[in-house]
Amino acid sequence: MARPARSSAARLLYTLHNTSSCHPVSSPVLLGRHLRLFSAGSAARLKEEKEKAAWWKESMERVRNIGISAHIDSGKTTLTERILYYTGRIHEIHEVRGRDGVGAKMDSMDLEREKGITIQSAATYCTWNDYQVNIIDTPGHVDFTIEVERALRVLDGAILVLCSVGGVQSQSITVDRQMRRYEVPRLAFINKLDRMGADPWKVLSQARSKLRHHSAAVQFPIGLEEDFQGLVDLVQLKTYYFDGANGEKVVTKEIPSNMESLVAEKRRELIEMVSEVDDKLAEAFLADEPISSSDLEAAIRRATVARKFVPVFMGSAFKNKGVQPLLDGVLSYLPCPTEVSNYALDQNNNEEKILLSGSPTGPLVALAFKLEEGRFGQLTYLRIYEGVIRKGDFIHNVNTGKKLKVPRLVRMHSNEMEDIQEAHAGQIVAVFGVDCASGDTFSDGSVKYTMTSMNVPEPVMSLAVSPVSKDSGGQFSKALNRFQREDPTFRVGLDAESGQTIISGMGELHLDIYVERIRREYKVEATVGKPRVNFRETITQRAEFDYLHKKQTGGQGQYGRVCGYVEPLPLETATKFEFENNIVGQAIPSNFIPAIEKGFKEAANSGSLIGHPVEYLRIVLTDGASHAVDSSELAFKLAAIYAFRQCYMAAKPVILEPVMLVEVKVPAEFQGSVTGDINKRKGVIVGNDQDGDDSIITAHVPLNRMFGYSTDLRSMTQGKGEFTMEYKDHCPVSHEVQMELVNSYKATKAAEQ
Repeated sequence: MARPARSSAARLLYTLHNTSSCHPVSSPVLLGRHLRLFSAGSAARLKEEKEKAAWWKESMERVRNIGISAHIDSGKTTLTERILYYTGRIHEIHEVRGRDGVGAKMDSMDLEREKGITIQSAATYCTWNDYQVNIIDTPGHVDFTIEVERALRVLDGAILVLCSVGGVQSQSITVDRQMRRYEVPRLAFINKLDRMGADPWKVLSQARSKLRHHSAAVQFPIGLEEDFQGLVDLVQLKTYYFDGANGEKVVTKEIPSNMESLVAEKRRELIEMVSEVDDKLAEAFLADEPISSSDLEAAIRRATVARKFVPVFMGSAFKNKGVQPLLDGVLSYLPCPTEVSNYALDQNNNEEKILLSGSPTGPLVALAFKLEEGRFGQLTYLRIYEGVIRKGDFIHNVNTGKKLKVPRLVRMHSNEMEDIQEAHAGQIVAVFGVDCASGDTFSDGSVKYTMTSMNVPEPVMSLAVSPVSKDSGGQFSKALNRFQREDPTFRVGLDAESGQTIISGMGELHLDIYVERIRREYKVEATVGKPRVNFRETITQRAEFDYLHKKQTGGQGQYGRVCGYVEPLPLETATKFEFENNIVGQAIPSNFIPAIEKGFKEAANSGSLIGHPVEYLRIVLTDGASHAVDSSELAFKLAAIYAFRQCYMAAKPVILEPVMLVEVKVPAEFQGSVTGDINKRKGVIVGNDQDGDDSIITAHVPLNRMFGYSTDLRSMTQGKGEFTMEYKDHCPVSHEVQMELVNSYKATKAAEQ
């Protein structure tokens, strides 16, 4: 704001100077008066700017954007339900598998309430101690991992919920990895202390060893299992009990005398752990100075925001104990939007990284991180990183270049919405009627920034689907288009040979849910084919090609010759297909080179072994020949396709199959039969741990062998076994499996002819 003020002053002096030559007597008086008026005006303006900046800063410091993530059945949705109740957003508590037919607030979809799982992440907001807390409740099942991925992409902090009985499980590790990827500071909440076998100290040591957390407890439980009564706050040195029908009354008392020595020991451990990562606290600790509650709290906040420390809270969400202190912890230890560094890429300057100020006074920068088809059209969830968005404003989609008007702006509370007139940086809101894709960036048109994109895993399983009735084809396509826009891990394709619609996703449950949603939401009955694994093909050695495509018909013929070689790329490379033009001179005119690359890409879409895409290969073009009349783009494209097929078998191709990381938890007595079954499924056991009376078996198993595993595991373990699996990577299959797959592919092809 300083520049316009200076230029205005300069203009004023210039005008007065010119006036003074005509009125020598009055000009000094006039000049003095004008300058006094001007300086008073600019001072008032400066004061107003400062007050506005201070108001914004205070407003931003009172915002928290948090996500709640965990392994399946750790109590995320139950915890969110309690948070909404204590903050006054809902007036009665409903359970996840509610017998009252209502279900938890954040599970608004019928399917979620029936199955007792979270399928879509849901956003809400609440107020606690005059702070606004925006919360996203995320699914725990690995099939819906994209929901966690995109929630963490836009959040400033997170609560990692761990079960005090199950401990750190496979999905806890995946979620923690996602938090690291997006550099999200976090608190851990050890839930279910009321359950049989609850052991928070075992879970804490697992978090340190398995998740490599530098963590310590900030609370100490008073009793465990059915004797769980309350918590001791190790920072404030107070005891909390939770009275009332729903634990809404927090009663603060002094620490029981019989626990004083234990509490002192745990507090010392907390101070030691924090002082390892915070220099200020370390100085006081080493000098043996008394450490006050406020000093310790400030040190924990600094270390948590810097992602060097994870404070561990405890409680039982289901029994309404420990939720209010956890909310206090969110305000005390997790960062506000201005304390987190968010970067954008400047499209006008070679995608240079720009640190966003996070203030509402800057230009608008907002990311569309989630789409939903609502009753009133497409609902787009936005995280605003800078600037202000108002209802009726024109905004620019930086990715498409389109200018759009914001017809309606809302704040979400699960599936309910509240209309608002404006929202500023640091907030999570939703807009209606804005056409865009997930991951698009919006600005006010003054800057061309895009936010860095999310990590989207590749689908691992496919199904053939088709509508039972021909009349419902329109609704069927509409459903598939909508789900594709909403979920980047859900893909729809067409099998060129059979003409079937193929849907691909992250697992059996993922695809089952979408088929069920087509039936419920679009009233389309669909027939589903056998699940099909997304195999890939690759080559293992270099092979030369030299192919001449020559065809003479009446009129212009076709002529194109391509020479070169194909070679494998390492399986861990990011690029799966590379094309290099190493032709010296003009053996092939440069305008035909893109057609040759297109031909090779097309040929690599379907390998000769089992017709699946070929990946991890480099094609190098070294020579060729063209004809002045008969050469064309089509001729060279066909030459490339035939050249690829000609040399493919010489490159010793192999089939790659998706291998899953499977974690099975079974009572120790069934360990032998479960291990034998994994070996029978061509799995490789990589870990076997004991957890009380249970065995936890970790294995790498081909996805092709995992169909129907849940049923088999139940029958092997009298219904006591449970398992989780997530995609690990694509690995080469054994020679016997390759022969089996190739023969069945040939038999299918022969039957079709």
